[in-house]
Amino acid sequence: MSKKILFPTDFSDASKNAFIYALQLAESIKAEVITIHVYQLPQANYINISEYLHEIYDVTELSNFENYKDEVPSLRRIAEQNNLGHIKISHALILGNLVPEIKKITENEKIDFVVMGTKGATGLKETFFGTVATKVMNDVKVLVLIIPEHCLYQPIKKMLFLTQYKSEDTAAFKTVLSLSAIFQAPVDCLRVAHLKDESQHDCRADWKVVMEDNEVVFHSIEGDDVEGIILNFIALHKINLIAMHVYHRNFFEKLFEISLAKKLAFHINVPILGIHE
Repeated sequence: MSKKILFPTDFSDASKNAFIYALQLAESIKAEVITIHVYQLPQANYINISEYLHEIYDVTELSNFENYKDEVPSLRRIAEQNNLGHIKISHALILGNLVPEIKKITENEKIDFVVMGTKGATGLKETFFGTVATKVMNDVKVLVLIIPEHCLYQPIKKMLFLTQYKSEDTAAFKTVLSLSAIFQAPVDCLRVAHLKDESQHDCRADWKVVMEDNEVVFHSIEGDDVEGIILNFIALHKINLIAMHVYHRNFFEKLFEISLAKKLAFHINVPILGIHE
């Protein structure tokens, strides 16, 4: 059975940039891509407007369809320009709320990955990351690959797994190993420990048993500047993909916010993979 990648899109530049990653992933795992564009109808709060409401909704739906129809060919062009025109791509225009619709489709269609960009063209110019992508990563129980806005496609040649070497990270570690084999990319595992942390159970010895032929290096760095240590590690080791167990999501959000707020030289510009249990 063919694997399936769900690609939610708002047709923004950030989203189209992320589409290249969806296509390349589809090529690597022999998958098809399903793109979805979810829209909502306007909320009418005017007195005596009920008689016009149907016409308003009709115009809105037609407008969304026309915009959608105009944008879909651009995705096919992106595939062809990247020599990936042979990838099977299907498209859906859906009326609803984005995150619930993504959850519904991942369950009904047995989706393997969700791939999405981190910034969308919303009315308030909010970051897609803050309003949508983290919620998808938290709520949708499949692998979710988030592509930062300024992340230009690079082949996955080096992966970083952020972990505390706890037993609850074992399943996520095995998922990282399977992707490492697909991409033929070595893995760096990194724990950043606060100086005041006491010693805790360490699963590295158990993990070495399941590594087989995968190239994995285990790191543990002490320090209180957790975000700075990780950002420096990403740059120093030329990481192309960050993977983490989703229960770290609060730290994940903090990491991204700090990297943006401080305009750090080592800002995150590599894909981030969220792994559920």
